[in-house]
Amino acid sequence: MDLLQTYADKSDGEDQSHQLSTSSPDSSPPRLIPSKSAAPKVDDTMLALTVAKAHQSHSKPIDPSQHVVAFNPTYDQLWAPIYGPAHPYAKDGIAQGMRNHKLGFVEDAAIESFVFDEQYNTFHKYGYAADPSGNNYIGDLDALQKNDAISVYNIPQHEQKKRKIEKMKDVEMEDEVVGGEHEVDPTEIDNPASDLWLMKNKKSPWAGKKEGVQTDLTEEQKKYAEEYAKKKEEKGHSGEKGEHLLDKTTFHGKEERDYQGRSWIAPPKDAKATNDHCYIPKRLIHTWSGHTKGVSAIRFFPKYGHLILSAGMDTKVKIWDVFNSGKCMRTYMGHSKAVRDISFCNDGTKFLTAGYDKNIKYWDTETGQVISTFSTGKIPYVVKLNPDEDKQNILLAGMSDKKIVQWDINTGQTTQEYDQHLGAVNTITFVDNNRRFVTSSDDKSLRVWEFGIPVVIKYISEPHMHSMPAISLHPNTNWLAAQSLDNQILIYSTRERFQLNKKKRFAGHIVAGYACQVNFSPDGRFVMSGDGEGKCWFWDWKSCKVFRTLKCHEGVCIGCEWHPLEQSKVATCGWDGLIKYW
Repeated sequence: MDLLQTYADKSDGEDQSHQLSTSSPDSSPPRLIPSKSAAPKVDDTMLALTVAKAHQSHSKPIDPSQHVVAFNPTYDQLWAPIYGPAHPYAKDGIAQGMRNHKLGFVEDAAIESFVFDEQYNTFHKYGYAADPSGNNYIGDLDALQKNDAISVYNIPQHEQKKRKIEKMKDVEMEDEVVGGEHEVDPTEIDNPASDLWLMKNKKSPWAGKKEGVQTDLTEEQKKYAEEYAKKKEEKGHSGEKGEHLLDKTTFHGKEERDYQGRSWIAPPKDAKATNDHCYIPKRLIHTWSGHTKGVSAIRFFPKYGHLILSAGMDTKVKIWDVFNSGKCMRTYMGHSKAVRDISFCNDGTKFLTAGYDKNIKYWDTETGQVISTFSTGKIPYVVKLNPDEDKQNILLAGMSDKKIVQWDINTGQTTQEYDQHLGAVNTITFVDNNRRFVTSSDDKSLRVWEFGIPVVIKYISEPHMHSMPAISLHPNTNWLAAQSLDNQILIYSTRERFQLNKKKRFAGHIVAGYACQVNFSPDGRFVMSGDGEGKCWFWDWKSCKVFRTLKCHEGVCIGCEWHPLEQSKVATCGWDGLIKYW
C-alpha cells in the first residue's frame, strides 16, 4: 500500500512540476531518477570485436597458404593481388612455391601479343603507352597530346604521305651535295667528322663487293681458271646424274697370268661337283677381312665358285680367292659412296655394281677397267643382266624412284622403263626361261612382267603382306622364296598363277628391318637365310623345320651364298666387315 501511495504521490508531484515548468520559466530543473535493470551485467567487448573481425575478413584478400575458407568470398577477394607479411624463409618476402619468375611472382595478364608489342614499341618511340589496367595513359603526357595519342602501328594516312615526301627531299639534298651544286667548303668534304663527308662516302654494305681493280691474269691463274671451269662443267653433268669419281683398281695377286699364260680368273680345270647331295656346314673354315665397313653383298663366280666377289660399304668392291691362297685378288674402286648390289654376267668375265652415288658400273673382272657407266640420277637398289646367253648386253636396274630401267650396254641407251610400282624397287628375279621377271618393292607388292613389255601381267598384293627385300629362285625353277619383313620366308609358285604356297613357310629368324638374303642349296633340299642378330639359319625344304643355326657375325648377317660346286660349303657376309666361309 505504501508503495502504491508513494507512486501516486510521485505521479502527482510530476504533474505539479510539469505545471510549474510550463507556468514559470524560472522554476528549478526536474530531478531525473536512474533506471534500474534486473538483468545481469554482460561484457560485450568480445562481441564487438568478433563482428568487426568478420566484417574485416569479408573485405581482405584470401591468404593463399590457408587450406579451408570458412565463408563465401567475393569475386574481388578471389582476384585480389597477393600481399601479406614477408615470408620468413624468402629473401624478398615471397615463398619459393609462389615464385614463378626470377624477380618474384608475376601475375598472368590476358593481353594479346600484338597489343603488347604495339604499346611496348609506342612507349619506346613516343614515351607513352596505354595503361592495360584502365582507360588512361602512362608516360609522357605532353608527347601524347602532341602526337594525338597515335601508336606506332596506326600512323594516319596523311602522316605517312608527309614522311614519304620528307624522305624524298632528304635524298634529293644528298644528291645535290654530292653533285656539288651548293657552295661547299672543300675542307668540310675532306673532314671525316663532318656530315658532308659521311653523306658523300655513304655506301651500302654490298657496295664494294663487285668493285676491284681488274688486272690481267697471270699464266698460272689462267690455267687454274680453265681447270676449275672444266671441273665445274664435269660436276654439273654428273650432278644431274651420278657423282663422278676416278675409277681405280689394284691387283693384289702374285701375277696376272701364270706360266701357261692363263688369266688369274680362269677356273681350275679339275673343278667339278663332288656329289649331288648337299650337307649343312658345321664349322668355320676361313675368314676374309679387308673391308673397313660392313659388307652388303657377296656373289660366287658363276658355275665354278673359285672366286668370290664382295660389295662393301667402304665404297670398294673386292674379289677373293676361294680355293688356293684365300687372299684378296683385286680391289675395284669407282664409287664415291657405299656399294649396294653386285651381279656377275653368265661367264663371270664382267660384273655390274650399283652404288649409293647413283651410278651403275660395268667392270671387266680381269683387268679392273670400267667398260661403261649408267645413271638416271636416282639410286639403283638392284642390278641384273638378262640371263639369256644372247641377251647378255641387256641390263635391268630397280631404282629408288619406283622405276625399273632397262639399258642396252653396247649402245648405252635406255631401251625400256617399267614404271608401275608405288615404292622403291628392291629385287628383280627372272623366271619362266627368262621370258618373265618378278619384282618386289617397298609398296609391299609383287609384280610380274613380260621381258621387254612394260605392262604388269600379274599383280600380287594382299593386306597381310609385308615388304619383301630379298627373293631367290629354287634350283628347279618352280618356286620363289621371298624374305618377308614379318620374320618369315614365303614360297610362291612360278607357274602361270604365281600363287602363295600356304603349306610352306619358314620362320624362326628375326629379319624385320633388314634385307637379309635368302638362298637355296644347289640340290634344293635346304633353305638358308641370314638374320638381324648375326645368325645363319638352315631349314629343310620338305618339312619346313629348322635344321641348324650358326652364329656367324657380330651385328647383321646380311648375305649368304651356297658354293655352286662344293656341296657342304657356305659363305656369309655381315655388317661387321667380314666374309666367312663355313
